[in-house]
Amino acid sequence: MELNWIEGYKISVRGEDGTVLLSANREGLLSLAGHLTALAEAPPGSHIHFDEFNALEENSVELIVARVE
Repeated sequence: MELNWIEGYKISVRGEDGTVLLSANREGLLSLAGHLTALAEAPPGSHIHFDEFNALEENSVELIVARVE
């Protein structure tokens, strides 16, 4: 699955006390929307890993989004 990022995207994910906060600018939200659409069309079991080393802002927690059915 190819993930296309819109130039200038910023996304961060924070987790605390059982709550997850995903924050993004316009480009980040549009990029994520495209990724989720691609994942919805992928076969069950497909997933996307997001972390500070490949997509998220520094100090973000890892986020895995999976297609289940």
